Amino acid sequence: MIIIKYLHIGIDDTDSPDGMCTTYLASQIINEFKGNGIELAEYPRLIRLNPFARFKTRGNGGVSLKILNDDKANLARRIVLSKVEELSMFDCDNTNPGVIFYEGKITKEMQDYAFRAIYEFITIDEAEEFGKSVGCEIHKFKKGRGIIGSIAAISLPLSDYTFELLTYRDSKNYGTKRQIDYESVYEMDKKTFPDTFENIDYSEDYIAIEPKTPCPVLYGIRSNTVESLENAKNIVKVKEPIVDWCIFKTNQHTDMHIQKAQNISNMNQFGCYEVVGEVKNKPTIIDGGHMFFYITDESGEIECGAYEPTKNFRKTVSYLMPGDIIKVFGGIGEQNTFNIEKFQVLQLNDVEYQNPICECGKRMTSAGKNKGFKCKKCGNKIKSSEKVPVKISRKLINSKFYETPVSARRHLSKPLCRIK
Repeated sequence: MIIIKYLHIGIDDTDSPDGMCTTYLASQIINEFKGNGIELAEYPRLIRLNPFARFKTRGNGGVSLKILNDDKANLARRIVLSKVEELSMFDCDNTNPGVIFYEGKITKEMQDYAFRAIYEFITIDEAEEFGKSVGCEIHKFKKGRGIIGSIAAISLPLSDYTFELLTYRDSKNYGTKRQIDYESVYEMDKKTFPDTFENIDYSEDYIAIEPKTPCPVLYGIRSNTVESLENAKNIVKVKEPIVDWCIFKTNQHTDMHIQKAQNISNMNQFGCYEVVGEVKNKPTIIDGGHMFFYITDESGEIECGAYEPTKNFRKTVSYLMPGDIIKVFGGIGEQNTFNIEKFQVLQLNDVEYQNPICECGKRMTSAGKNKGFKCKKCGNKIKSSEKVPVKISRKLINSKFYETPVSARRHLSKPLCRIK
């Protein structure tokens, strides 16, 4: 039997607000590989980590490359380290790259580590100790925080995945308005959705494939298939050079960050969960446009938030009423508030208790505490103080999911178009 060994390469924490991102670095490394006859064994991977991590780059993602561990493996190592040195913006405080080289099979303990990086926090020291224990070759630049995501990027199993096509700008255009023909983006979405998704937020007339930072990316299109991405790229028109492009296999839009919580008290700050609870109070909006309410269960309660950037989603949240049973998806942030990414209505409270209606047809009013009701129209009185249940209509629908708009959606959050 011939056993083929692979060299896994993980790279992370090279992002800078001034014009660098890990995916662009990866695309340049891949180009250099091709020029030296080094082929990837599979699509490069873009792996997003815990969106609530304290120390994170913009998208908090690492990349991994997989090649044959043959006589060109050492050349590949030199290319990777050289490109990191050349392209990383080390004057940026948040640029602390880490590179991992690993030979052989990905083990169960490495997979467990990767899930921890998505669910929890891992320190640099923990990552380094773990990497050494499983035989990783570790390269740290500055603080080397990138080794945390680098190990996760090579180790994470992908039972569910999507693809993202990223195109890159000429460096002289960094920081300038991107020259994308928006009409062609609408055409592309019309022809390729739902195979491609997250292209446009129609409620806000927002072009979601266009980044809003001065990074090297010109646009990014997300899809369930590579074929749809190639079709979409042929439709989108731009008025500036595309100097490079690359397709990544990724855990984006899979809800991989979401853990099923047994109850509210089992959830921890900075974790991401789905949990069932009963709406305790009518959602209220505060200065700044943020909306809050509480859900409860037998173990406790937690405040839930729909923040101003979620726009019309807040109106949907406002339709919730005390007594509704919902399943919420999201994460617990700095203020211990549950940030809602989407929710599912499990059981609507469609009964409201009202004063009884008099025989004359007029709704009665209270006659005083424990004194029953009286009718202002005809003077009729009843001794019972019990209100009567009345069936009411609701704007929400049982079993239906409701999600934040595209413009406010996190990388990992699974859109409804991907939910079976």
